[in-house]
Order: sequence, then C-alpha cells, then structure tokens
Amino acid sequence: MASVQTSIILLSVSLLQIFSGVYSATFTIINKCSYTVWPGILSNAGTAQLSTTGFPLQPGESNTLDIPASWSGRLWGRTYCTQDSTTGKFSCVTGDCGSSTLECSGGGAAPPATLVEFTLNGYNGLDYYDVSLVDGYNLPMTVVPQGGTEGNCTATGCVADLNTACPTELKVLSTSSSDGSVACKSACEAFGDPQYCCSGAYATPATCKPSSYSEFFKNACPYAYSYAYDDGTSTFTCASADYVITFCPVPSTSVKSTNGQFPSAVAVSAGRRDTSANFIGGVIAAATALCRLSKLF
Repeated sequence: MASVQTSIILLSVSLLQIFSGVYSATFTIINKCSYTVWPGILSNAGTAQLSTTGFPLQPGESNTLDIPASWSGRLWGRTYCTQDSTTGKFSCVTGDCGSSTLECSGGGAAPPATLVEFTLNGYNGLDYYDVSLVDGYNLPMTVVPQGGTEGNCTATGCVADLNTACPTELKVLSTSSSDGSVACKSACEAFGDPQYCCSGAYATPATCKPSSYSEFFKNACPYAYSYAYDDGTSTFTCASADYVITFCPVPSTSVKSTNGQFPSAVAVSAGRRDTSANFIGGVIAAATALCRLSKLF
C-alpha cells in the first residue's frame, strides 16, 4: 500500500510540474497607434511555436498570448499592410515577413523594423529582453514587465518617433506622398559597410564601435539597442513576469515621459486567458481522484 501511495504522490507531483510549466508567461500586445498594426512573431530555432505568428490590431485593441516555457524569439509591428483583391497576397510596406499571408509562418521581419527580443527562463532562470533598432526602426514600442520577482525588471523601449527625424540617407519614403517617411534604415542596411554591420574585420566588440548613425538612435532611445554590441545599456532581465508590449505607447516624440521615466504598466482592453490556471485545476482534480483510488488498495 505504501508503495502505491508513494507512486501516486510522485505521479501527482510530475503532473503538476508538467502542466504548470506548459506556459511560463503571457504577452499582452497593445496598439495605441492611430492606425492599424499587424504584429509579426518569429520563434527561434529549437523553441516552441506560438499559437499565432501574425494578426491585426486596430487602434486601441489588444491581444494576450500564452507563451511556452523557455521560449525565445522576436516580435515586431508591420505597417501599411494590404491584401491584393485578385491574388489574395498579403504584404506590408514595413516589417513584412515575406509569407504573403497574415501569419508570418516562420518568416522574420524585413528591415527596417523595431524589434522586441525575448529569451525566457534563460541563464539563472531569468528572462532576457530588449528592444532593438539594430535592423532599423518603423514605429515606437515599449516592453513593461508585470509581477516580476527577480532581476531589474525594467521597462524598456523606444518611445520617440524617429521616422520624421531620420537622416535623409536612411529614410524609407512611402509611395504615397501624404505618408512621408514610414521607416528609418540602419546604416548597415543603407550602406552595407562592415564597420556599420559589425562584420568582417569589425566582427568583435573591440573593433565595432558606435557610429554617428547608431548614436542618432541611441540619443533618441537610450535603452534600446543601437548597434550589434550595445549590450551594456540595452539588455534587461526579470523572472516570473508577464509582459505588456505596446505600439505607440505615448502620444509624444519624447523618449521619456514628463516624470523622466518610461511609462508604467498600462491597462489592457482584452481579458487574460489564464490557461495555466485551468491546467493546474485539472492536475489538482486528477491528484484528488488518484488519492481516492489509493484507498482501494
């Protein structure tokens, strides 16, 4: 009897570990822009895929996604997207992932695009996250951790509107004269020079240094990656947190809000799907049934 009870306890613990670890975080993605944004998501090789890789967000809308344990990948916003009425091909002026459909399905963002990068449950159990302008910029974004227990859990991002201020040689102009500049290229994309791309003889932190172009991004958005080796002021850590990712977080071109800080966590319009809680409830029910079963032995 003792061995049966021990087996039941071990099974219950195993079930709890398995089911409660299916989702490690939620991403709440909010669009505060005055225009539609189509988020795109790319999971890194060897990591679990998400339930969606692309969807539309109208102004003021939000969507909450359950994120698998130890997930790593990137998320960005696509803008000026259309679907051809004849062929059905879906394409975007900025951030297009080349899939020709609403879902990115394993395709990454064509630069220039503002990127949010995550590695969840990484070294020492910490989440690592950043907002990157290494591949250029197309719209403001912030990441705000919620409920973190360890790490610095700092809000980060780029609040400034860089499309207007973008140097002329880096600007991406819309085919519609009314839209003006819709994105800002990185110097690497614009010129292909190894010193800007941190490649070839410049492929180490010692040889690849900030340029006047990367300094343009850094001065406007001091907590975002401005070039490949900009780790010291651009990578943040947290543990056991959920994350709010916001497009166009504030109606301002200033990098900081009036109190000198990044915006605090914002309210969301969509209800959270607490899938993990449902799993845990199921595990508890299963464990109870197993305990009742043990009384038969």
